[in-house]
Amino acid sequence: MANAVAPLHVVAGVIHDAQARVLLAQRPPGRHLAGQWEFPGGKCDAGEAAVDALARELREELGITVESARPLIRVPHAYAEHAIVLDVWQVTAWSGRPGPREGQRLAWVEPAELARVPMPAADRPVISALRLPARCLV
Repeated sequence: MANAVAPLHVVAGVIHDAQARVLLAQRPPGRHLAGQWEFPGGKCDAGEAAVDALARELREELGITVESARPLIRVPHAYAEHAIVLDVWQVTAWSGRPGPREGQRLAWVEPAELARVPMPAADRPVISALRLPARCLV
């Protein structure tokens, strides 16, 4: 029996500006899912906590400092090429000016427009999670 390959652990951040728009990054040509838009983030390094990976990736990719974040949703997803576990964080406080430090295009998108944006399948559940209230009583 072949050994199963562990899914890639990936983090992403939902970042809002002062107008409540959401920051998206476009996947560059030549990469998996090129041209699609996603919530910024990247892979966790071995042994790295998800929140630490989020801070590192957003600093490397966008040049911003994450000051606080809270978990939003965890999405397991199997692409044809590989499986991932996407940990998505609501970035509640950040500093700096986001810029495309890795050559990617960036766009601020109105939350109501997110469903119309071409996105990887793993990012789609994030849109639904953003529509939920911050707190639910049970």
